[in-house]
Amino acid sequence: MKPNKRELKHMERQFVVALTEACEAAEAEVPGFCWLTHDNGTHQFPAGLRVTWVFDTRANLEYALVDGFKQYAHERTLDALEQTGLDRGMISDCLQFDSEEACTNSQKGNWLARLTQLRRSRH
Repeated sequence: MKPNKRELKHMERQFVVALTEACEAAEAEVPGFCWLTHDNGTHQFPAGLRVTWVFDTRANLEYALVDGFKQYAHERTLDALEQTGLDRGMISDCLQFDSEEACTNSQKGNWLARLTQLRRSRH
């Protein structure tokens, strides 16, 4: 049975808690990692879900991706989904990676504009 709107809100709150834990772990383990965020675009959670993992610089992001960070982020994101009771198979290709440096250079630090641009470029 499909979750109702109230249940989806509860699941999203659980997802945020689990992502916060993943973020704190990554801050301690991954050089240059700063923070992460999620959004659903115009859709209700979990449809349209995007999780953006943000580094301080492009160089640190590129180094982390070469060093296997994409798999690390993927596993942490899927673990967060499982903690909410969602099936891992419900979400495919929900990860994005970015840097503070890129946002500053292209959107003068406006993350709302940056995330909107990233979402549009993926569709």
